[in-house]
Amino acid sequence: MTAPAELFGGKVAVITGASSGIGAGLARHAAQLGMRLVLADIAADRLREFAETLPGEVLPVATDVSDPAAVEALAEAAYARFGAVDMLVNNAGIMAFGWSWEIPAERWDAMLRVNIGGAVNGLRAFVPRMLEQGTRAWIANLSSVGGLLPSPLMAPYSVTKFGVLALTESLHYEMLMRQAPIQVSVITPGHVKSEIFTVRDAAELSPEVAGFQQWLQHDADSNGLTPEDHAERVFAQIAEGRYWVIPQPEAIDPALQPRTDMILSRATPQLQIPT
Repeated sequence: MTAPAELFGGKVAVITGASSGIGAGLARHAAQLGMRLVLADIAADRLREFAETLPGEVLPVATDVSDPAAVEALAEAAYARFGAVDMLVNNAGIMAFGWSWEIPAERWDAMLRVNIGGAVNGLRAFVPRMLEQGTRAWIANLSSVGGLLPSPLMAPYSVTKFGVLALTESLHYEMLMRQAPIQVSVITPGHVKSEIFTVRDAAELSPEVAGFQQWLQHDADSNGLTPEDHAERVFAQIAEGRYWVIPQPEAIDPALQPRTDMILSRATPQLQIPT
């Protein structure tokens, strides 16, 4: 088995949503492995300041992943700087809480454009170039435990992470059909200590929604991996050649068999979270 540093050292990685949370953890660990980095995030100032803390060659590119032209510009910048991209991590994502019918249309649209559209735009911009390279490469898309186990009160997140799961599996099959030297992986984190559950206008949430959001935040703070621990596990599993990259199986596996049994038996889904 090849160690991640030996496999990835000197390679070029593009990571979206890289200025905080899971993305920042991935970027830090990639830098520690000796990778050269192209980091993308819509928060330009925060991205630039974060990039300055990392060792090695780092190119920060302010990018709105929901904009196909912006992601194409990201790819152009990456290839202009480094001449190749060996790893693409489509990580950028946002969250919304609320009853599915009450979440504003513009928030639904933003979730679809960023969480699914951002990954699609990443593939459209980078896959043709990576195929043309013809060299060994890696693509990893961030789904979630929410892409395996749908949840109430965060329907847009569940919908988009299920979408990323389907997109990634389709891409995997397509790379096999092309016999391309590109390994495809789907990353399905459990809880990671990050800002993903932070709500700016929490006072506007209903009591049920606010209680659910607070429970998720407490669980992440209490049981979540640090972004650094999460990243170390992600890169180790990608280096092992895994399609399913599940950094925290203890948070996911116990629910998978009951869900499978529920589907196979055609049972009506039952609520399994605190209310």
